[in-house]
Amino acid sequence: MKTILLIEDNEELRENTTDILAIAGYKVITADNGKTGVEMILEHKPDLVICDIMMPVLDGFGVLHLMQQHEGVKDTPFIFLTAKTERTDIRKGMGMGADDYITKPFTGTELWDAIASRLRKAAIRRQHFPPNLQGLNKLMYEATGKESLKALAEGRDIDKYKKKQVIYNEGNRPTRLFYIQKGKVKAYKSNDFGKELVIDLYNEGDFFGYTALLEGTSYKETAAAMEDSEIAVVPLRDFEELLNNHHEVAVQFIRMLAKHVTDKEQQLLGLAYNSLRKKVAEAIISLHKKYNQQKAPPFTIDVSRENLATIAGTATESLIRTLSDFRDEKLIDIKGSIVVILDEKKLANMLG
Repeated sequence: MKTILLIEDNEELRENTTDILAIAGYKVITADNGKTGVEMILEHKPDLVICDIMMPVLDGFGVLHLMQQHEGVKDTPFIFLTAKTERTDIRKGMGMGADDYITKPFTGTELWDAIASRLRKAAIRRQHFPPNLQGLNKLMYEATGKESLKALAEGRDIDKYKKKQVIYNEGNRPTRLFYIQKGKVKAYKSNDFGKELVIDLYNEGDFFGYTALLEGTSYKETAAAMEDSEIAVVPLRDFEELLNNHHEVAVQFIRMLAKHVTDKEQQLLGLAYNSLRKKVAEAIISLHKKYNQQKAPPFTIDVSRENLATIAGTATESLIRTLSDFRDEKLIDIKGSIVVILDEKKLANMLG
C-alpha cells in the first residue's frame, strides 16, 4: 500500500481529500501546516506528497525547498494543491521541481489520475534499464503499458528492400525512424577507395537510424539490407512526440547513444591493435550473438564472405584464408556461405 502525505491547512478539505484517497486504497497521513509537513516527510518518507501552497508557518514552496535539501526524500513525487491559478505561481512551482499542479476545486478522478501517473513515473526512475533495445522495450512497457516499441511501428508503411539495397546514405538528412519487420541490415562507412567498414548490425525487431534523429544531424553512415528485408517507417514527428511525452524514454535513448559510443571505441581499438585472426574471430562471435537465436549448438551463421570481411575490417582474400585456418584447427566448419561454430570459447578468447 502506497503512503501519501497530505499537507493542507483547511480542515474540511483535508478530511474530504483524505476520504477520496482512502477510497483508492492509499494509506493517508496528514499535516495542517508546512512545518509539520516537513517533519512528517522526514519521519515517514511517504511515497508521494500533496501540498497546499498558501499555508501558515511555512508555505508549499518552502516545503518543497526543504525536501530538496534532504537526499532521502528529494526525489519523492510532489503535487501542489491550490486555489491559485496565476501563471507565475504555476511556473514557480514547476520550476522548483514540483511534479504536478492541481487546482481547487477538483474531482476524485483528477486527483487519482495525477497520483497514479506520478507514482508510475517515480517507479520507472528507480528501476535500472539496460542501455539497449531490450531495456528500451521494457521501459516503454512501464511508461506506456504497451508491450514494446514494436507498437510504435504497428500500422506503418512497409518498405521492401532487396539484398544489398541501400536504405539511407551517409550525408542524408533523417526524416524517419526505421524498424525491421523482416531481414537483416548493416550500417557501414566507406573510405575514398570504396572500402567498407561495418559499424552496426541490426536484426528483426530492431530500430535503427535514431542516432541522427536525436542529434539533429545528417546520417554519418550508410545503411543497407544484408538480405531481402521488410522495413517499417515511423515519421519523425511521431518519434519526436514519443520523446516529448515520455521523458524517461528520451533518457533511455541517450543512454543507448552513450553505450553506442563506448562500443565504437572498443571496435576502433580492436581494428587498430588486434591481429587478423582475432578480428575475424570477433566478427564471427559478434554475428553469432546478434543473429543466432538458437541457444543449443551447432551455432551457424549464414553471411557472405564480403559482408563478413567488412565486419572484420579486412580484405575478403585475407578473411577467406583465415577462415580456412580456423577450419583446419576445428574451430569452425564451412558449408557454402554458412559458417558453423564448433568451438565458441576458443574463438571468443582468441589471442592472436
